[in-house]
Amino acid sequence: MSWRAEIDAASCVASGTCAALAPELFTLGDEHARPVAPEFEPDELALDAADSCPGMAITIRDAEGTEIGPRE
Repeated sequence: MSWRAEIDAASCVASGTCAALAPELFTLGDEHARPVAPEFEPDELALDAADSCPGMAITIRDAEGTEIGPRE
């Protein structure tokens, strides 16, 4: 089973929080963050990054497309 991260570029404030928490999963570009790979093995750090995003720009989905992060 794999997960994928979606980043809403309009909401991303490019704080770098996600890249700092999970550099193997997220990278910070010139204007906003982006996932390093389209899919990745389930990783609690991905959920931590989504929870910590100041712009609430990160959505984590499981293999079926169900939103699992950010957590409430």
